[in-house]
Amino acid sequence: MRRSPKGVSVSAVADFHQTGVITTLHRLGEPDLARLERELRRFAETRPIALVLPCLHSELRGDALKGIIDQLKGVDYLKQVVVSVSGTERRDEYLEMRAAFEGVRTLDGQPATLIWNGGPRLRALYDRLREEGLDPGQDGKGRSVWIAYGYVLATDRARVIALHDCDIRDYRRELLARLCYPLANPNMNYEFAKGYYGRVADRLYGRVTRLFMTPFLRAMNSVLGRHPLLEFLDSFRFPLAGECAMTTELARSTRIPSDWGLEVGMLAEVYRNSSLKRTCQVEIVDNYDHKHRELSESGGGLHRMVVDIGASLIRNLASYGVEFDAGFLNTLSVAYVRMAQDAVARYSDLAALNGLNFDRHEEELAVETFSEALRASGLSFVRDPMGAPQIPNWNRVTSALPDFLDDLERAALSDSEIG
Repeated sequence: MRRSPKGVSVSAVADFHQTGVITTLHRLGEPDLARLERELRRFAETRPIALVLPCLHSELRGDALKGIIDQLKGVDYLKQVVVSVSGTERRDEYLEMRAAFEGVRTLDGQPATLIWNGGPRLRALYDRLREEGLDPGQDGKGRSVWIAYGYVLATDRARVIALHDCDIRDYRRELLARLCYPLANPNMNYEFAKGYYGRVADRLYGRVTRLFMTPFLRAMNSVLGRHPLLEFLDSFRFPLAGECAMTTELARSTRIPSDWGLEVGMLAEVYRNSSLKRTCQVEIVDNYDHKHRELSESGGGLHRMVVDIGASLIRNLASYGVEFDAGFLNTLSVAYVRMAQDAVARYSDLAALNGLNFDRHEEELAVETFSEALRASGLSFVRDPMGAPQIPNWNRVTSALPDFLDDLERAALSDSEIG
């Protein structure tokens, strides 16, 4: 590290290079967290911020969530904290989760709001939506995020919504501050910010991004030629990151997938509903560790994730007029495998230079598994081009059921008053 003329610590060769079609906001040197949080407190006076945390009850059993809660107890610029609890219909488990978040408070001293997705009030609301032909999807992260956004819109207390996962093992407040800053700062003009970070320990992680998402996008470009949506998606350094922030206006018009295609589907919605100059990606931490999923070759783990991501990508491209048939999918699969094999070679060299563990066989096995998953997602599209419907956006819900947001707010508050 060296010192700038003003004494700010910066990398010897700071990475501030701009690539792709969106703005990249890098992490240059050690951040001044006190400054960031001081400015966010000021920004929050006119651009109040809500934090949404989709959370499984089972995550209480691990160390990651406990660490996140401890860090959030020191955050004092949030107008709302909304925890969307899934994975339990038991009242005692809901109360256990509520007790865990007891020390997390907003800037005006209010406790976190917990939405009990498995509780009787929320289940009744989901049934009401289905009766109206507005399928909210199955219990999972997508629906958990969607209903929490609805609660933020119902209360009308925030203008910015930040979102991050609850399985981050090395969570620090810096992550949240940097994620919120581009949208909270009134001198910036962003509607959407996507977080990115390094995924390195003694080896390279992020296999789905490294060995599927990026090679797939580039294979698609090689087969189709340049396409604006592909160029947009390929501009993100970590498109599958679960950390993002958006304005409440954008949240109203965004449809959310209910499966593993959530992150890709949200980016496609941002592309459709916002402009490139109002979209950015921000480096929120230098490195990041969370729960690592098994590869699995039989429909679970990363295989299932890639099937859903591939299907989401294919369906979004089809919505822009790209035609997919069996011949095209065969060509795409071959192009993907070659791109992914080239990526394995590059990452092998990167690992060797930096003295990291690298199992070439495991990487090649991941490519084979992802290739099979890609074929499965393509064939699924050919059989059923529409696929499972996305959860309707909140503009459509409030048009069909004008009182629904009021009912949602009352249901969440009633659950929070359970003794």
